[in-house]
Amino acid sequence: MDKRDCLFVYASILLLLILFASCRSTRLLEEGQALVTKTEIEGIEPRLTEQAKAYIPPDLRPNSRINLFIYNLANARKGRYRTKNIRNVGEPPHVLDSALVDFSTQQINRYLASKGYFNAEVSNNIVLKGKRAHIYFHANLGVPYTVRNVHVNIADPQLAQVYAEHGVIGRKVRPAMRYDADSLVAERERIYHLMRQQGYYEYLRQYMRVDVDTSLRRNQADLKLIVDNPEGQAAHTKFTIDSSFVIIQHSRDDLNHVMPKKMVLDNQVYVEDYTGRFHPAPIARYLFHHHGDAYNVDLENLTYDRLYELNGFRSVKIAYSKPDSNRLNVYYELTPRPYMANQIEGEYTFNSGMSGFNVGNTFTHRNLFGGLEQLEVKLRYGVLFDSRLPGNLLDRVFNNDFQVGVNITVPRLLTPFSVPLGGRNGLPRTIFSANIQAFDQFQTYSNRYFSGTLSYNWSDTRYKHHTLTPLVLEYRYGQLNEEFAQRLIDQGFLLYVRSNNRAYFGLGSQYVYTLNAVRLSRLEDFIYFRGALDLSGNLLGVASQVIDFQRNVDGEKEVFGVPYLQYAKAETDLRYYRYFGGDRQLIVRLNPGIAVPYGNNSSLLIFEKSFFGGGMNGIRAWQARTLGPGNYNRQVLDPGLRLNLRNLDQLGEVKLEGNVEYRFKVLNDLFGAKLKAATFADFGNVWRIKENELNPGGEFRFDKFLGQMAIGTGVGLRFDRGYFVIRLDAGLKVRDPQFDGANQWVITELFNSREFKEQYRITNAPDRYNFVQYNFGIGMPF
Repeated sequence: MDKRDCLFVYASILLLLILFASCRSTRLLEEGQALVTKTEIEGIEPRLTEQAKAYIPPDLRPNSRINLFIYNLANARKGRYRTKNIRNVGEPPHVLDSALVDFSTQQINRYLASKGYFNAEVSNNIVLKGKRAHIYFHANLGVPYTVRNVHVNIADPQLAQVYAEHGVIGRKVRPAMRYDADSLVAERERIYHLMRQQGYYEYLRQYMRVDVDTSLRRNQADLKLIVDNPEGQAAHTKFTIDSSFVIIQHSRDDLNHVMPKKMVLDNQVYVEDYTGRFHPAPIARYLFHHHGDAYNVDLENLTYDRLYELNGFRSVKIAYSKPDSNRLNVYYELTPRPYMANQIEGEYTFNSGMSGFNVGNTFTHRNLFGGLEQLEVKLRYGVLFDSRLPGNLLDRVFNNDFQVGVNITVPRLLTPFSVPLGGRNGLPRTIFSANIQAFDQFQTYSNRYFSGTLSYNWSDTRYKHHTLTPLVLEYRYGQLNEEFAQRLIDQGFLLYVRSNNRAYFGLGSQYVYTLNAVRLSRLEDFIYFRGALDLSGNLLGVASQVIDFQRNVDGEKEVFGVPYLQYAKAETDLRYYRYFGGDRQLIVRLNPGIAVPYGNNSSLLIFEKSFFGGGMNGIRAWQARTLGPGNYNRQVLDPGLRLNLRNLDQLGEVKLEGNVEYRFKVLNDLFGAKLKAATFADFGNVWRIKENELNPGGEFRFDKFLGQMAIGTGVGLRFDRGYFVIRLDAGLKVRDPQFDGANQWVITELFNSREFKEQYRITNAPDRYNFVQYNFGIGMPF
């Protein structure tokens, strides 16, 4: 029995122990007690059932079997539960309490009345089966009440005019709708927000009240919405903004200057900086209340959002004072975050005799030049070890990857021409970026890559985000090991050698459009879309029509002594998020892409721009860069090449990937985190655009690509601390396109894995075959 079979057996034993312990819980109860094992509500329409269940206390709902198992394990003693020194782990048994059942019945009845079922009758029934209790709540709803008339009585004529001018479209209460107390609350909130949008700073929710008349026939109700004036006043006061005062100081007095740096902008914004580190203009740019404006709660909230988005302040407080009866002075109290921060992160990967880790360090300076410019210096190092290589640990390094990145983010658009400042839908940013990468693979290949970019980020609505990178500079120098390159040539892979054993220069542009990225952390129904376009070499291609560029031996035109890249690459990411209540969510994702080299380097797309299959955020049953292209099977390679080309030969210019994932919660609290889980199915592959000598069977064809789709499934755990998620996924191969016909369904060999793996070792050594791939990382996969 191999390790994975042992893992399966141990998991099965643990599951049986949990089930057994759950059953055993009733034996631990005192005489006359019963464990609640079932709670149901009958007679209520499905859309109300889940909300009605919220009125049943948790102690009357069935236990989580895992939580109860943990509690029993810690608190069972001599066939009974502890009464002293009770350990606070897991979840104690939910014992039947008839008083709580009656209380829940009343609460459900009140809830139904709030939804218009004033004549509803709720009863309960308790069925005892030994020491187990099944609780049934049954509701006889009757006919719901509907709203006949809605009368609005607003004492202040100005407020009445504002209410009338905003029409009936947004109103939450209308004639002929079913009575719903939640709609009345929503209407009160709408009126409160509307009035505070229009300058009524002192308007309170309590000014609105509702009279409900249910004495009518035919199950109808008349509503009267009343908005009162402030006590002792004939009308509400509308306020305008006078002056703004910005105070910047640390929470610790010893870090502040005794005398602040004072500045005045446009004779209306007065700044006192006790830190001496900030320029006023970048802050004032995102203060949306100006002198003479009517007070607007939306502008206040927008100012909060943008000041926090600047990422330089730990605390933002906005307060108001009244210099006279209808004017407001605005006070912004800003507490800076630490100017510098450092974050270390890492991950560990293992599969098929290959294991490794990635570590990273990110240094951040949040106020580089005094205008809340952010500097990020990122260092990343990854190494992959091959246990099949001889020697000590350092001798078994298969590849290593070192990256350095420097980003400077300016919180506005720096352009040679005037553009609207914006900021109402998101913080506009200008980003200067430079990255260097050094990659080496054992006795195979080394790559040195540099890129520099200028990018603009902005949002034209709250949910639509744009990233335009008008300038992308790239330089790449790749070099194959001489001995390895000669072996490739001897075996007919001259094109691969010419395409990779050389340098390239790139000058291009990129554009990315994203829809609904801000909703990714929410539990709701929405569609997410991301589309990216990457173009390179077109400007140089036009210039080459005028300038006689030098050509190399392959006929490629050169700039600065190296050929320039010319390609077009497009990729989309489309997802549908469906929310089922609680923490249950279904995500369906489709991620296609295509990259087309043409013009100056039409023979082969460079490695960095190619697509690859597998990985912790893609098709999780395969390790990254070990899937595809098409039906390509690495057994066609010489065993020596098979080892050296690992992670370098399985790539393509066409990509089609899809995922279906169902997420749900397991435990509310596990060592301070929510324990969530997911089941998933992934499918897809990568392909070459045209036949390639390195990857026989790897080209894309419309009549074949569906039969070349890899399929994987699996389960995962997520430890959710709110501000970050630790994720562990286990992906199981179901269909593997490297095989032919029915042999692609490798799931049928799972319980005959030893013989299957041995046969694979014979044909594909030194590659190994694993049915399960484990992925450990930070954050959600998508």
